[in-house]
Amino acid sequence: MQQVIIATGRSMTRSDCVAFCATARRETYTLPQRRLISAWGRQKPCFPCFRRAEHSEMTTKRAAFKAVKEICQDPAHLFSFIQYKKELKEDMKCGIWGRALRKAVSDWYNGQDALSLAAVVTRCKQRGGWSHQDVLRLSHTKPANEAISLISKYVAKGWKEVQVAYADKENTEEVVKVLSYLEVVEKAKHSCDETEVINLIEEHKLERDQLLTDHLKSKLVWRVLMKEMPLQSVLQILGKMTAKKVLQPGISETQDLCDRIQTEAALKKAKLHPFSILLASEHYKRGQGFQGKTKWAADGSILKALDVAFYKSFLNVEPIGKSFVVAVDVSTSLSSVVPGTAISTAIAAAVITMVFARTEADSHVLAYSEGTLELCSISADMTLAQTADELVKIPGGSTDCSLPIKWATENGKAVDVFIILTNNPLWTFTASPVATLTKHRQKSGCHSKLVMCGLTSVGHTMADTEDRGLLSICGFDLGAFSVIRNLAQDLI
Repeated sequence: MQQVIIATGRSMTRSDCVAFCATARRETYTLPQRRLISAWGRQKPCFPCFRRAEHSEMTTKRAAFKAVKEICQDPAHLFSFIQYKKELKEDMKCGIWGRALRKAVSDWYNGQDALSLAAVVTRCKQRGGWSHQDVLRLSHTKPANEAISLISKYVAKGWKEVQVAYADKENTEEVVKVLSYLEVVEKAKHSCDETEVINLIEEHKLERDQLLTDHLKSKLVWRVLMKEMPLQSVLQILGKMTAKKVLQPGISETQDLCDRIQTEAALKKAKLHPFSILLASEHYKRGQGFQGKTKWAADGSILKALDVAFYKSFLNVEPIGKSFVVAVDVSTSLSSVVPGTAISTAIAAAVITMVFARTEADSHVLAYSEGTLELCSISADMTLAQTADELVKIPGGSTDCSLPIKWATENGKAVDVFIILTNNPLWTFTASPVATLTKHRQKSGCHSKLVMCGLTSVGHTMADTEDRGLLSICGFDLGAFSVIRNLAQDLI
């Protein structure tokens, strides 16, 4: 059985790395059996790659290190990958900078377009105790061309040294472009003129990480930054921008933002998932952050725009093309909140059912309780509130997670994936869901998979089994959809 833990709002710890990598050394397959996924997603791409880099099989290790430059899409991912290595090796009392890691890091820097690399090293200078200066020095990176060499010198020595070194040289066109870009970044960094900073942002597409803290105290600077900021990043700072009066009711910038949020082209470009938009909307509606003292009064026009965007974003979800049964446990505790979010388990369950009902042609939604099960009619024109009401129309009781599988078996449904949503970590089974699934497989001739999702659970398991068609998910966030998709497509 596979298990996914959605560790909402916390980072990977050294004990997590050691425990999971100990498993990795015993595995003969290339994908991890257990994963820890951070709710904010920074560790998602690189942790499986790191696991495989610790594999006992040499072919798998080489493939993992070769994939670093593709999987670690920004410096934060690269630094996380290196940190995982460090956390593990500290307990093993050995160094981390072997030939394979040095080459992987060198390839990451040398494999990028010079202008793109100049942008990323000035945007993300350091994360988690690692900086570009540290990594370039420890990996002994030899620049592949003059432009990369220029960026390495800038990282190691600073702008003044670069100016002196390249002042009298006959530079290539690529080097001239990189020099011009770095000059703009340095100019913005040392400017105290608000108008000049705004002009530099607009002309050269500078981002907030390339500016000083004093620049970010300006409402005008923030308004310019938000025009080009990725939509996902905008959604994360809506509350902060409202609290700082950057976004105010009735002003043109707020209206422009609302129009952008609702535009199908912008939503498609940002690849925003409905669950992601819902989390942002509910957090903004809450009026305060989970940490700190920042509070705001939610703007009605922004909330309406988020609501429209939520329904339009279902077009971004690609169908998997499998048959699904999504079953919701209608217990009395369905009003509790999903940890780390501002949404109730009832709303979370409604969104999950809407995603599959709207995108998968062969899907059924069930609501179940002790001895009772009902087929729900979830149509594409139903709102979130209507879907939630449809799910809770039968009385609650104790939990029997085998009911949805029995229903499919008795009605002759060959189901590829059962997704059972509950927030009760202690279930009273009339029959084991694993045994019930086995009977369904035998009768239907389909190797059905079972995903047991405890929306508020901190840890549960169905059975101690080697069946890789079983998956337990503890907690829920956007990453869980990807894990379910991969399971359905036999990628894990």
